[in-house]
Amino acid sequence: FGHVRGAFTGAVRDRRGKFELADEGTIFLDEIADMSLKTQAKVLRVLQEQVVEPVGGREGIPVDVRVVAATNKSLPEEIQAGRFRDDLFYRLNVVPIVVPPLRDRREDVGRLSEHFLSVYAGEYGHGVKRMDPDGLAVLRQYDWPGNVRELRNVIERVVIMVPGPVITVQDLSFLETAVPASAGPSGHTSAPVRLHEARDRFERDYIVSALAVERGNISRAADTLGLERSNLYRKMRAFGIRPSRPAGPRRSSLSAGAGSPGPDPS
Repeated sequence: FGHVRGAFTGAVRDRRGKFELADEGTIFLDEIADMSLKTQAKVLRVLQEQVVEPVGGREGIPVDVRVVAATNKSLPEEIQAGRFRDDLFYRLNVVPIVVPPLRDRREDVGRLSEHFLSVYAGEYGHGVKRMDPDGLAVLRQYDWPGNVRELRNVIERVVIMVPGPVITVQDLSFLETAVPASAGPSGHTSAPVRLHEARDRFERDYIVSALAVERGNISRAADTLGLERSNLYRKMRAFGIRPSRPAGPRRSSLSAGAGSPGPDPS
């Protein structure tokens, strides 16, 4: 909502708020169910009166803003629990767009995976990798509690960590529903592997997981694993794990216009 100079300690100059900056445009409010009730009241006033009042300000600033809001929670349930204002819900719920979770549209997993494989191949300077059929089957079987965001992170992880051009079932063994490494395409289990092979697979997957958590930073991964950096390098070479420098950090919907009335709460 912005503030005026002197409104609080450190407010050395006026600062325009997001609503004011978005005047005659669109503002996106993500995870609206996580807003405090106090903030919800302020947003409601902007939508109803088309006025925003900066912290420490004496006069309201007129704004005309289209509002797009999103949440992954059930707002009716949040209202029943007393965590979300029903009047704000009615004001926002002008054009609701319900996006089904990824587990309910598994046919999209393949296309999304191809898209993210291409995106991260360019970002990390690798050739575009492809998912083998069994690997794609694992992705489609997984329930994706984190939805598309989780799928994107999984694809980024395998792009960084898989040395070859093809991503296999073994590369996805960290997923909860991944098919066991000894299972064939038909789902029947083949003869058990030797102990040292199983141990090597586990160790490789464990190192890959640690590197993914630390976004490819070998020093931090070595600390996490309790290894010397040089020892971790040797193991990575032995397992064919290619070092990679990660890029820097990156960063259901409702829409309503502040300039047009929403449905009557009554």
